[in-house]
Amino acid sequence: MKNLSVNINKIATIRNARGGQVPSVVQAAINSEKFGADGITVHPRPDERHITREDVYSLKKVIKKEFNIEGNPTKQFIDLVLDIKPTQVTLVPDAPDVLTSNKGWDIKSNYNFLKEIVSEFKRLKIRTSIFVDPKEKMVELAKKLEADRVELYTETYAKKFPINRENAIKDFYKCSLLAKNINIGLNAGHDLNLDNLKYFSSKIDNLLEVSIGHALISDSVYFGLQNTISMYKRLL
Repeated sequence: MKNLSVNINKIATIRNARGGQVPSVVQAAINSEKFGADGITVHPRPDERHITREDVYSLKKVIKKEFNIEGNPTKQFIDLVLDIKPTQVTLVPDAPDVLTSNKGWDIKSNYNFLKEIVSEFKRLKIRTSIFVDPKEKMVELAKKLEADRVELYTETYAKKFPINRENAIKDFYKCSLLAKNINIGLNAGHDLNLDNLKYFSSKIDNLLEVSIGHALISDSVYFGLQNTISMYKRLL
């Protein structure tokens, strides 16, 4: 069984559109775990357009399973992670003005920067994952950084899947074989959904975790959160 981490950013987006505390991100996290999620993911951004720093501290008090914080390792982000000490931190190279994550790290160009950050997080026993495009070289370099895992950025898979699923999975499968050979953990995320998740999961047998937010929260509007989490879990 691969783990499902539910990204609750979109709950915060809905709340922030109106102000106040409805819907509650804390209650969404509690319910998601109760309904079968293996963990909770948040991606706080500097402008706090969805998850806020206050949310992260509130969630720390209630999450009983895995807590994954992802984001661009600015000083503000690093300080937050060091204070919260989540189960996992996922380093993502998103610029402040992007709507959503749109690329993986060029580890070669950022090697020394990332090495220092990974070392600091690992010193505190925070599992560290690097968000990368499905390129074998990036997986190799993440291992050299001594990261615990890589998270494969799956947007290209999702786009190609309706056209040719075998072609869509090809680069991800190669990366999965390499990850297995060099003993680095494998996560995946971005645009995975009820249509494409089962095939991805069946082909990547060393997949440890998927982080899904937008599609899952959107599906829950139609199917309810409990039923939706069960549907995703069955696909894994």
